[in-house]
Amino acid sequence: MTTRKAITGARIFDGTIWHEGAALVIASGKIESVLPAAHLPSDMEIIDAGGGLVVPGFIDLQVNGGGGVLLNEEPTAEGIRQICAAHAKFGTTALLPTLITDTPEITARTVAAGKLAKAADIPGFLGLHLEGPHLSVARKGAHDPRLIRPMEEKDIELILTCQGKFEAMMITIAPENVTVDQAGRLAQAGFTVSLGHTETSYETARAYAEAGARTVTHLFNAMSSLGHREPGLVGAALDTGTLHAGLIADGIHVHPASMQVALNAKTGPGKVFIVTDAMSTIGTELESFTLNGRKILRRDGRLTLADGTLAGADIDMISSVRFVHRTLGLPLEEALRMASAYPAEAVRIADRKGSLKTGFDADFVILTDDLGMKSTWIGGNKLYQNY
Repeated sequence: MTTRKAITGARIFDGTIWHEGAALVIASGKIESVLPAAHLPSDMEIIDAGGGLVVPGFIDLQVNGGGGVLLNEEPTAEGIRQICAAHAKFGTTALLPTLITDTPEITARTVAAGKLAKAADIPGFLGLHLEGPHLSVARKGAHDPRLIRPMEEKDIELILTCQGKFEAMMITIAPENVTVDQAGRLAQAGFTVSLGHTETSYETARAYAEAGARTVTHLFNAMSSLGHREPGLVGAALDTGTLHAGLIADGIHVHPASMQVALNAKTGPGKVFIVTDAMSTIGTELESFTLNGRKILRRDGRLTLADGTLAGADIDMISSVRFVHRTLGLPLEEALRMASAYPAEAVRIADRKGSLKTGFDADFVILTDDLGMKSTWIGGNKLYQNY
């Protein structure tokens, strides 16, 4: 027998409009409807949110770790479970655990772990993001240059074993180490090919977009910049309608003014969406951790190598939403879409996630009026409550 539940007592944002005095009806893990609370049948289970906001769950397409776990250091299904659970506390209902450039052995273990995580139906697990090792050494960032290398047939074969296994899978590549034909092959197979950690030119980036590349990894960071004669990857990301772009909204990786310029300049239908690029520190008091044998330091909201190179971010999704709303001045509705609908569009799951529409997955977050966390729901089940 299907149990129908209704969330009442809060304003509901379905991804497009607000509903006042309404109820979110869920059944069998899906959204059944949003209807006036006064019209609910008397025999339905009623859950009073106690005020606040019901909004679509956040979707994070770049998550290196959380809860004390870094995927590179614990490429297991249990490691993925801990990362997903850590981010659920901050409103993330779907994410791509992200492997930073590593050895072929660790990459293979991560792929195997992802398949086990999917089989175990771990709440919040969407698929994998392989960020490297096929990047540019010149734009390596915190990636270990000793592990960066060209893409080979065996790399493609490993990725192809994931075809159809996940709801989404992203591969960040640089044209310096991946041919346009290789990128096109992966795109044709249904993977989200993302351009990042590259010195590529505007024209080359456009060629890869034409071949099927769909996103750009952490806009502005570790890529050729926008120049007046060479627009670089930043220019291609903003000027190419088919490209979507992830943005780390912590005020450290990108200056707020540059964020605003990008949002104003972006040609659609591709959108700029929020990613955290979060590391293992999220939800912990860790002051340092290890990546590829190198120590990463946590200081004043920054994560850096000993030489000061930024190494991922120390921010969660609800904090990112607050930043773009309060610091950039974006309407709350747009800030929420940047964390839900737009990433869903980027990886082609906007037909079932990212909004609170009939038939969509019942992934949502209940917030206080001032954007504090109250609870996180995945598939109609409450995964976290802030008592």
